[in-house]
Amino acid sequence: MTVNVDIPLVTVRAQGTDASVGVDLRALTASRQRPLPHCLRIILENLARRALAGDASEADVAKIAGWTPRTSGLSVPLTVSRVILPDSSGLPVLMDLAAARDVVATQGGDAGTVEPKVPVTLVVDHSLIVDVAGRSDAQAQNIAHEYRRNAERYSFFKWAEQAFDMLRVVPPGAGIIHQVHLERLAQVIETVDLPGIGRLSGPEFVLGCDSHTPMVNGLGVLGWGVGGIDGEAAALGLPYVARVPRVVGLRLTGRLPAGATTTDLVLRVTERLREVGVVGDFIEAFGPSLPELTVPDRATIANMAPEYGATACLFPIDDQTLAYLRQSGRDAAHVARIEAYAKAVGLFAEAGDPEPEFSDVVEIDLSTVAPSVAGPKRPQDRVPLTGLKDAFTAALTAPVSAGGFGLTPDQVDMRVPVAGLDRPVRHGTIAIAAITSCTNTSNPSVMIGAGLLARNAVARGLAVPGWVKTSLAPGSRLVTDYLDEAGLLASLEALGFHVVGYGCTTCSGKSGPIDADLAEAIADNDLVAAAVLSGNRNFEGRIHKSVRAAYLASPPLVVAFALAGRVDIDFETEPLGTDARGQPVFLRDIWPDAADVQRLVEASQRPDRFQKSYATLFDGAELWQRLDAPGGTRFAWDEASTYIRRPPFFELATDPLPDAIEGLRVLIHTGDSLTTDHVTPSGEILPDSQAGQYLIGQGVQPQAFNAVTQRRGNHEFMARVTFANQRMKNRLVPEREGGWSRRAPEGTIETVFTAAEAYRDEGVPVMVLAGRDYGMGSSRDWAAKGPKLLGVRMVLAENFERIHRANLIGMGIVPITFLSGEDADGLGLTGFERFDVSGLHAALDTGSPVSITAHGPQGARTFKGRLDLASAHEAALLRSGGLFATLLDGLKSEERRHAG
Repeated sequence: MTVNVDIPLVTVRAQGTDASVGVDLRALTASRQRPLPHCLRIILENLARRALAGDASEADVAKIAGWTPRTSGLSVPLTVSRVILPDSSGLPVLMDLAAARDVVATQGGDAGTVEPKVPVTLVVDHSLIVDVAGRSDAQAQNIAHEYRRNAERYSFFKWAEQAFDMLRVVPPGAGIIHQVHLERLAQVIETVDLPGIGRLSGPEFVLGCDSHTPMVNGLGVLGWGVGGIDGEAAALGLPYVARVPRVVGLRLTGRLPAGATTTDLVLRVTERLREVGVVGDFIEAFGPSLPELTVPDRATIANMAPEYGATACLFPIDDQTLAYLRQSGRDAAHVARIEAYAKAVGLFAEAGDPEPEFSDVVEIDLSTVAPSVAGPKRPQDRVPLTGLKDAFTAALTAPVSAGGFGLTPDQVDMRVPVAGLDRPVRHGTIAIAAITSCTNTSNPSVMIGAGLLARNAVARGLAVPGWVKTSLAPGSRLVTDYLDEAGLLASLEALGFHVVGYGCTTCSGKSGPIDADLAEAIADNDLVAAAVLSGNRNFEGRIHKSVRAAYLASPPLVVAFALAGRVDIDFETEPLGTDARGQPVFLRDIWPDAADVQRLVEASQRPDRFQKSYATLFDGAELWQRLDAPGGTRFAWDEASTYIRRPPFFELATDPLPDAIEGLRVLIHTGDSLTTDHVTPSGEILPDSQAGQYLIGQGVQPQAFNAVTQRRGNHEFMARVTFANQRMKNRLVPEREGGWSRRAPEGTIETVFTAAEAYRDEGVPVMVLAGRDYGMGSSRDWAAKGPKLLGVRMVLAENFERIHRANLIGMGIVPITFLSGEDADGLGLTGFERFDVSGLHAALDTGSPVSITAHGPQGARTFKGRLDLASAHEAALLRSGGLFATLLDGLKSEERRHAG
């Protein structure tokens, strides 16, 4: 399709606001036979705005305006409205910026020139650990522990906020970044002053250094997760070049049946889209059911985009968007401007609009959605509630390679008595039941549903068994307000679901300790204990070291499972307990009435409640205000610190990529679905691990370890935790789980870190050999930074998840895929070969295959592979040696320019 472009503008007027202009997307796409998807309309507007400013070509604009499903290989530069950071990935980002200031100062320049060029918001939400639960003082106790452990990190954040003009910090206790983003920070439409144009309005485009950033897509905002490396570049004003992928339409029809929740719907969406294969794609929702889905429902579906592998899942701006903005207390004039703008330029979705042109369409009939959970190890493995008992039983004896636990039949019926508990524990015993995560606590329908179920259970005299650790960690303070007003918080507390704080907690592995006797019984008897959480991830080793089976469920079902105390229950035929009269109480007896849920939801979501809850968003509690922090333009690093150490990545910035890398040895050989949790864990630090021993050697006692996430400011620690998840499976050491490697078939088993150091001393480069979906999960840049510290030069896999692949390139690590239909096993690779790769420069220039030769005991075998690059920008970045090499060159050039 040929489109002639001259960037037409339209005047936008809304009552009570100043007039502005916007790019007329209708005019830009008038020659199309079928409408452009809304997600690409936002990209089109962004490009057109850049063209007006002289930062993009009209040819780029024309390519997007004329996009068809046959378009491929298209990458475009985009203007970022803002960058949002959780503290977990925000700490490394800000430390790298602080280190960049040191580099400039060392060169005799002005350190203050290293400054974000776009607004950056950091939300402290990943540090709260559930140390205390099931008590009325849990929240106060946990936040006190949080500040004691993290005072040094928080002091650094306070320094950064005063040092960087474009940075704002949301202190601990406000909520989870994505929920705060949805409920308060997102503006949807921004208005900027463009030279020669005047006031120009356009849709926001947001990057977040957390994979669940697409949650804001439920509000009509296009944004997605990137690694901290890309976040740094975007914050510093470097171009963010996006590959335009396939756009898959998600047609939603029908209505949810009684008993099904939005959580059940998103688990079905995740399962279906993983089956279809949408890794890296844009998803756009449409269909007859769309006008009935509220923004919280939409946000739940969009939130789990990384779980089904998509880049984003956009719900276009429509009447539901406007209703939520008004309901959440946004400025009335601003909402009026959003409505006027979206309707004027062609971004507003109306019933009866023609279906956009999509690369593919996947239909989900909401009426077929049934109550479900997902697990026991992956979020896409949905299990209907009615089949869970049989599925869990089958998983116990299924091979580990098939997602099971590999038990022998005589181990299945084990019963283990535990001191202080009135019943023995067994496989399927629930150790943790947590209402947690932005995915579900942002949705009042499921939160009120959980409260009503708890109220009904308490009224029937039910109680949670003593071995279940229960917790309630809302994604924002708003949730507590409306649950309390409805009288439901007291019922949840009666079952042990006291508020433990506001943060990610269990969903990101900060579940805290379970009963010591229970943990010992689980470990001594190799029990497959379970966790049930209303979260978005349940990868092996993520939730708790004592938990091998983890299931994702709606908040009401979390309460139900807590009452049952085990996951292998048939809720249809088995009661949750008995009432005061000795009568059995089934789940159906206490399930909340849909009309009651709807009535309380409508009463709870008031503008004044949102405004009150967010009035002190940036203030912080007294503990934050009292916290000392240094001042100044440059940070004073303390080499004795075990938390904050000057990062070494500018010094490690590699030379430009050579045409060939020879003599590579495999450090890690893994199968499918190796997650970023496997590469760099986020939870508990084990004293007997190499990372734990390092801390002890630095004078840190185990009780002061904190979690892995909170130690990301110490590269020495992070190098030792890389590939050291307790459930890590390295095929070079098939007899062990954990962070182990072997340097040759006859070599002794040693830790991954020790093996990497030995290879480094020998001058031997190392690589990773992997299967499908390498790097799925969190966006954490440390999953690339850690391998960089270990000397990893290349990862050879069947395919990569989008964010992790970009992080590898940012660190100068070469991502190569096998040719279609080939894999390590099919090529007879054991991982003990010596690998040579050549033809890298031609691959960067033309996309031609690289040549790989594996030298093994039986001789040499040569095969082809492909560099996995999304754009010419990524090719240039990899050629230079990665982002830090690029930044270093840029800093030197900037100083030379100033000096001249």
